[in-house]
Amino acid sequence: NESVPLFAGLLSVPLDDRYPDLNLSPQRQRQKTMELLVQLLVEESAERPVLAVYEDLHWADPTTLEFLGLLADQVATSKVMVIFTFRPEFTPPWGSRSHVTQITLNRLPQRLATDLIGRVASGKELPEEVVTQIASKSDGVPLFVEELTKMVLESGLLHEVDGRYELSGPLTALAIPSTLQDSLTARLDRLGEVKEVVQLASVLGREFIYQLIQAVSQQDDASLSDHLRQLVTGEFLYQQGMAPEASYIFKHALIQDAAYNSLLISRRQQYHQLVAQVYEESFPETVEAQPELVAHHYTEAGLNLQAVDYWQKAGRIAMGRSAIVEAFNHLSQGLALLEELPDSPKWATQELAIQTMLGHCLIQIKGYSSPEVLQRFQRAQELIAQIGDNSQYPQVMFGVITYYMIRAEYRSSEELATQFIEAAERSQEPFVLPLAHMLMGTGLYYTGEIVRAHDHLLQGITHYELDLHRTLALSFIQEPTSTGLCFSARVLWLLGYPSQSTESVQAAITLAQDVAHPFTLGFVYAFAAVHHINIRSIESALSYTDAVIDVGQQQSFPVWRLFGSIFQGACWAQMGRTQESIASLKQGLAAIASAGTLISQSQYLWWLAQAHLIAGEANEGLEVLDRAFTHVDDTGERFWKAELHRLKGELLLLPRGSEEEAEVCFNQALKVARSQSAKSLELRAAMSLSRLWQKQDKSAAARGLLAGVYGWFTEGFETPDLIDAKALLEELEQLI
Repeated sequence: NESVPLFAGLLSVPLDDRYPDLNLSPQRQRQKTMELLVQLLVEESAERPVLAVYEDLHWADPTTLEFLGLLADQVATSKVMVIFTFRPEFTPPWGSRSHVTQITLNRLPQRLATDLIGRVASGKELPEEVVTQIASKSDGVPLFVEELTKMVLESGLLHEVDGRYELSGPLTALAIPSTLQDSLTARLDRLGEVKEVVQLASVLGREFIYQLIQAVSQQDDASLSDHLRQLVTGEFLYQQGMAPEASYIFKHALIQDAAYNSLLISRRQQYHQLVAQVYEESFPETVEAQPELVAHHYTEAGLNLQAVDYWQKAGRIAMGRSAIVEAFNHLSQGLALLEELPDSPKWATQELAIQTMLGHCLIQIKGYSSPEVLQRFQRAQELIAQIGDNSQYPQVMFGVITYYMIRAEYRSSEELATQFIEAAERSQEPFVLPLAHMLMGTGLYYTGEIVRAHDHLLQGITHYELDLHRTLALSFIQEPTSTGLCFSARVLWLLGYPSQSTESVQAAITLAQDVAHPFTLGFVYAFAAVHHINIRSIESALSYTDAVIDVGQQQSFPVWRLFGSIFQGACWAQMGRTQESIASLKQGLAAIASAGTLISQSQYLWWLAQAHLIAGEANEGLEVLDRAFTHVDDTGERFWKAELHRLKGELLLLPRGSEEEAEVCFNQALKVARSQSAKSLELRAAMSLSRLWQKQDKSAAARGLLAGVYGWFTEGFETPDLIDAKALLEELEQLI
């Protein structure tokens, strides 16, 4: 049963030999753990109705919100009521659902505020002017109503007479505080020596355990227990369990804030340092699993040097769990503290590691082409040159080369890839040279140097050490081997090997699913979608497009949500849904362009022009192709150039078009495809020209042209292009 190991991992509990190693990647383990937690609630609801309450979502971390989103989706048909509470400014990331109802809780009206005052006073009547002033100053905020009432009862303003309260003297306008903070501060001041305990507790956090405050406190056990009891009785804290196994939680975060703010800064820093040291000495398991706790305390203690180490550890652990937003936040805090330290080679080495990890986080959060990504990696390059530390060089080069490639700055990416190969040949690292070859092959694919691209990709894939892929997925944003297989699939299809291309896509999917790295999965599903669009297998393309969008939504990767909308548009055009296709493609293209993502723009514009062709809109399609040709000229992105010429010819054949101009375009498409050894595109160009010649009673010439190209193929005869080519050949043979 894998449930026990999953829960053990969640709780950082070591397991003995009774439970086998799950052999799951951190990403897959995280995913299965969340699924298991949801499954427990659903299974419990089969026995009896379940009420699950999750409060204060405005403070929840991204991973918790991801789990709650999964829960919201899964309980729609179960006997589970889930209640979420949050402040008005918070927006649930899972959006609206038909089975979800949002209720806005307004402030208490006068009548209910008065009732609450009476309950806090244990049913004893208070003077009317006191009730009026409490209700007025609290403004219907329940916590404020409670705290003001308690403050008044403890303040000496009232005395009890015959089961009711009377004023001990005149009630001035200033007798009751006007703000909740003032009220809480006044109550804290009346705690006497107990105030020290609540202040110390506020440093520990909203929730804490008895063992922790016991280890930090200077008081003996009897005094500490008595003071905690008084705080529970006064409803500053809630207690669960009995000491020494008790845990405590502040009744409200504002009470914790008031206690914390009442500390002198110097005293506060002393407490934070003490707490951090106690964690290190007495709670090593917590430190190992949650280094961000120690990082927080050292930060607040003003001990930047110690804090940076723990923020870096916390960032690395979060990345290992695919908690990318949390990782970015941890690393950013570490970097901010590091920048306050004096220059030193040691700090530079640490900054290099943090900058590299931040660059990888930003790729997943904001997309490859975000300027912030380049800033991080360029700073990392400066540090490498400054201190001569090459430990992060492969990751940094991967990030920089990918950045330029995504922005269609292919000359820059090729120059850097050449440098990377040369450096890799000198380094003798087992996986660096294959990685460099795959990056070079990727860039050459986009510039239309298909044969060279195939050679480099082959060198990368065949010499890669696949047993390293789990670690590499975390080091290079996405698992490199599956990435290489994806581009190999693109190249193989262009070269005229559709079956081998599909096999390469399937191998990439299998590897990515095994690694279970979310960003890699999004990447591979995107390539699978485009592959099936290319081979005109639209049902499969739509299936993979849905998978791309799901990864983007579930993991908060905007890049995959955007690309998914573009792939949908391409599929809809071939299904005849041209207006939906055109709208989706225009919107998606505008979005990625605004983000600086220009890679594959020639193919995406081709999809839009094709939608106009299917809709019979020649002028609109030709205008789009003009943009595509401009993009090719500006960037050198030539892998789809043959198809641009061919589609232009097809658009020119629409009513009132020119057959002579179309023929020129088809011949140009043939020329480009042949120069690139792109047999699949040569076949398409040959079919378009053959159909035109067929209309012009040149069936023999058409058959000769098409037969020569079709006869070259040795596989993929079940794909639509080859099926259509065979059918056209048979038509032409009957006409001769």
